[in-house]
Parts: sequence; structure tokens; C-alpha cells
Amino acid sequence: MNVPAPAGIATLVAYIATIPAANLAVTHFGAVPVGFGYLAPAGVYMVGLALVLRDLAREAAGRGAVLAAIVIGTLLSYFLADPALAVASAAAFAVAETMDFAVYEPLRQQSLLIAMLASNAVGLLSDSLLFLKLAFGSFEYLPGQILGKAWMTLAAVAVLTVLRRRKRAVA
Repeated sequence: MNVPAPAGIATLVAYIATIPAANLAVTHFGAVPVGFGYLAPAGVYMVGLALVLRDLAREAAGRGAVLAAIVIGTLLSYFLADPALAVASAAAFAVAETMDFAVYEPLRQQSLLIAMLASNAVGLLSDSLLFLKLAFGSFEYLPGQILGKAWMTLAAVAVLTVLRRRKRAVA
């Protein structure tokens, strides 16, 4: 069994932690503004971050570790939220992360950033649709959900691009 390096473990832990953090944010803060007059459940930023961290964890720790992290994150999501939110969050997380993973894997050899953008687009849309329908029975927050998660994806890709350029410049 290959044990991930410390960076891989840290990325996996951060990835898993975003899920209970998202549920706690929704429970304690309700809806928050995400820009352009839209609102979304407060966990939107944590879920957006989870989509990016999943891709980074894949690179740092491997496919098997990420699949295990998806299971752990889904279980934590279920046990740490109120019952209705827990079911919605666990179902949305499991489906979205699996779909994100399915898109990411074939694209990652071509371009890491393109794989992240494409997989996150699929993941954020599927997560938003499923979560909103199950948790609220409505798509009222759909534009805000998509926008908030897109902000996180774009911010993460921008940071990764800068870091990659700096690394190349040093090398």
C-alpha cells in the first residue's frame, strides 16, 4: 500500500474537512450574497473549494486515496448535519464528486488546469441541482450556487497558474 506524502495527506484532510464546514455554514448562516445580487446557501464557498481540493488531492495522494476520501466526506456530511440537510448534502456530495472524478481522470494527462475547470463545471452543476432539490425542494438559489462555486474554482485555478509559473521560473 502506498502511503501519501505529507502534502497529500494535508490535501486529503483539507478536502474532507470542507464538507462538514459547508454543512455547518448552511446551518448557522443560512444564505449569503455571492455577487450580482444572487444568494446561495452559506456552504457554497466550501463546496467550491472541495471541488478544487479533490483534484489536488488526486494529484498528491492518488486515485484510491481520493475515492476513500469521497466516502469519508460523504459519511461525515451525513452525520454532522441536521437530518434533512445531511441526506441532501451526502447525496449531492457523493454524486457530484464522483461525476467530477469521472471527468477529471481522462483529461488530467492533457492539461491539469483544463481538467480542473471541466470537472469542476460538471461537479458544481450536479452538486447544485441535487442539493437544492433535496435540501430546499427548489432551485431558487441555483444561480447563486453556480456563481459562488465558480468563484472558488476560478480563484483556485488563478492561484495554481501563478504557482506553476513561479515554479517554472525558478527551475
